[in-house]
Order: sequence, then C-alpha cells, then structure tokens
Amino acid sequence: MKYLIVSDIHGCLPTLEKVLAYFEHHGCDMLCILGDILNFGPRNGVPEGHNPPAIVERLNAYADKIVAIRGNCDSEVDQMLLKFPIMADYALLVDNGKRLFLTHGHIYNEQNMPPLAIDAFFYGHTHLKKVETNADGILICNTGSITFPKGGNPKTFAIYENGKVEIVEL
Repeated sequence: MKYLIVSDIHGCLPTLEKVLAYFEHHGCDMLCILGDILNFGPRNGVPEGHNPPAIVERLNAYADKIVAIRGNCDSEVDQMLLKFPIMADYALLVDNGKRLFLTHGHIYNEQNMPPLAIDAFFYGHTHLKKVETNADGILICNTGSITFPKGGNPKTFAIYENGKVEIVEL
C-alpha cells in the first residue's frame, strides 16, 4: 500500500488540491489525515484560499480512502460535515507487519509516546517536518504542514510505502 500522510490543512483549498492531484497522479492507495482539517485556530491567520465547504466536498469524495484523526482545531461540528471519522485521538495501521501509529501530536508526541509496540510514529501539530529513527528504533515522522509550515520549512506532506518515508514538498 502507498499512503499519503498529511497534517494541518487548516481549511486551505489550494494546497489541498495540490495534495489530491499528487495522490491521484502517483497512485496512492490511502489518504491519512493527521488532524486540523477545516479550521485555522486562534494562533494562525486566515490562510489564503480558506474554503472549508469546498474542502468538505473534495474530501468527502475520497471518504472510502481516508483514515483521519482529530487535531486540536477539529470539532464535533466538523465531524457532522465529513463522511469519514475524524474524532479519534489516534489510529493504528498495520502494513506488511509494520505497526504505524498516526496522531496529531497535541496528545501523543515524542515526549509522550503511546504505550504500544509500534514501528513508526507519524504526527503533525508543530508544523515542523522531520524524519528520523529514535533511540528505540522507532521511525519518527512529522509531516510538516501544507498550509502553515514553520521554521522556514516549505509546505510538506509524507509518503509511506514499503517501510520507507519520503517528505514531499509542494
């Protein structure tokens, strides 16, 4: 399976459109969304191209291919609009025997790892891209953000396939 993993969309339609075009063009199987889908939150400005209704429409068309979790800017009202579950704090995927833990990063993070045996830990929240292996041999990946990247980073998301992670710049 080829997973496109994205976090921190924050309601920005133009960047989501680019991600979905990549998803289609590169033959991805699943779209994993690590939270903060529609809302931009109190610490961010309104993103250019902010269009939650259009994001809902676009993502609902992919509902059968989406695994999503809740970010700190997501709410029950958002869930009422989306045709796929978003309210879990994490998801655990198993791909070719590898256990992939998906979360937003505001509850589980590198300082508060889940009490599970996992091979990879994917998160967002900080908007800082990162791929490394920690001291316990767990692959750690922060996908960055496609809307509000921080630290001078470009807009990014991740691809996971056959045990390997690639950070993709928009």
